[in-house]
Amino acid sequence: MQRLKGKTAMVVGAGSIGPGWGNGKATAVTFARQGAQVFCVDRNSKAAQQTVDIIASEGGEATAFTADAARAADVEAMVAACLKTYDRIDVLDNNVGIAEMGSVVDVTEASWDHVFDVNLKSAFLSMKHVIPIMERQGGGSIINISSIASIRHLGISYVSYATTKAAMNQMTRTTAVQFAKDHVRVNVILPGLMKTPMVAHSAGLAASYAKGDVDAMWRARDAQVPMGHMGEAWDVANAALFLASDESKYVTGIELVVDGGVTLKVG
Repeated sequence: MQRLKGKTAMVVGAGSIGPGWGNGKATAVTFARQGAQVFCVDRNSKAAQQTVDIIASEGGEATAFTADAARAADVEAMVAACLKTYDRIDVLDNNVGIAEMGSVVDVTEASWDHVFDVNLKSAFLSMKHVIPIMERQGGGSIINISSIASIRHLGISYVSYATTKAAMNQMTRTTAVQFAKDHVRVNVILPGLMKTPMVAHSAGLAASYAKGDVDAMWRARDAQVPMGHMGEAWDVANAALFLASDESKYVTGIELVVDGGVTLKVG
């Protein structure tokens, strides 16, 4: 099926921090496989190009662009470049995020500000510059990537991460209501415990779970999930595909939990 045929999708955070499939990389490839032209944005130019190369090797259409989504000038430039290349933006997928460890007592002010810039300000800036385009086009779909950490304490001390993701949920809801009349849909995905390169490369997470042992961390995270295993990037990508497609044309302002049942548990 070509569920996104004729659409242009901008994926912010379309690269991967290491080998394998991150959520943004998998989403960009999934969108392309479903017929979209994909504008792949990442602050790591090589990572963005790797995603584009995969799409091109499969016969899809994609363009790489280097930008720091937490910088207003970069966001303006990436939106202008997408319009110059494809003349429209039908889908915006905000997939930028970092996790830094610590409670409110432990986190430094600099770390707090950095996480808010990367996780929340980036989505704010992207929506700020893309929504007017979608209004002029007659509509569009915005997909923000949050986390179940926004609604549950997961036993890991990363207050700035959880707080930014909770704020993202509310930003999604209020924006969805305000622009529903313009047929701009805004939804948020809450991934659960995922096995992705970002998690593997987070020394703080590995230290919190298993004293730095990544394999032991994977086992511990699998054990937390009622289904018995973590999710993968394709689970997030397929959820994003539904929200990007016209199949969800009457869906806006939802929090789509993709977690194998973790948030259904007590304790």
